[in-house]
Amino acid sequence: MAQATSPETLSPSVTDVQTARVALLQRERAVAAARRRREKLFEWTVRGGSLLALLVVWEIFGRQVNKALFAPPSAVVQAAAEMIRSGELWQYLQGSLVVLTIGFAIALVIGIPLGFAMARSPAVYYALDWYIDAFNSTPNVALVPLITLIFGFDITAKVIVVIIASVFAIIVNTEQGVRHVDARLLEVARSFRSSERQLWSDVILPSALPYIAAGVRIAVGRALVGMVVAEFFTSITGIGYLIVRYSNAFQPDHLLVPIVVVMVLGIVLTTVTRAIEARIAPWSRQTEEK
Repeated sequence: MAQATSPETLSPSVTDVQTARVALLQRERAVAAARRRREKLFEWTVRGGSLLALLVVWEIFGRQVNKALFAPPSAVVQAAAEMIRSGELWQYLQGSLVVLTIGFAIALVIGIPLGFAMARSPAVYYALDWYIDAFNSTPNVALVPLITLIFGFDITAKVIVVIIASVFAIIVNTEQGVRHVDARLLEVARSFRSSERQLWSDVILPSALPYIAAGVRIAVGRALVGMVVAEFFTSITGIGYLIVRYSNAFQPDHLLVPIVVVMVLGIVLTTVTRAIEARIAPWSRQTEEK
């Protein structure tokens, strides 16, 4: 006579179910990690390949052009090594970084609160909208002579040029971020009797952060342009002065060194802003990946 099997022996135990779930979760994590590694490998392969192709084309073209007009990467590297050994590059770069840091910090302090105010207050928006559009569309180089007439040729004028170059991108993007907050989220928050402070901290600010980060990324590039343009006109220091000096001396190998430094600085600062955005607003990256 066959022995009856109890229900306990037929159904898996709680421990077995938990073990299976843990194993499944670990497998999913391993698959996701492998996918990220493949994506990262593909990313850097494409980046490295494009950079190598650019350098090869640049080297070939640079060797065929008059040395007084253009220089290949090999000559630029030699010039950079010479300028680094002499301390010249760091001496001029240091002054530019001071101007950039002060100007961009002030632009952030002004731009983000003003963008919030314009988005939340119609009076502030109507009072400032025309002027922001006017200055945002005016080339910086057109304002530099006026700024130097008023503030002279010292660091103050250069900082003001950097502020004007970068602050409007921050204002406009911050304003758009606040205006594009999902109305349904605001209704839900109000239905739970959220205070104004909670509304800002829990709904408005998190929703606007991706826009603010995008504005900061744009402003970084504009700040670098403003820094160089200011140094063209206002001083005998900084990266901008190096560009003017070596251009007048017909030394393209030395001329390209500060230009490449500005490009690399732009890449580094943009990468830093993306990392900060991923840190403080990870949900924006998750939304893009869906």
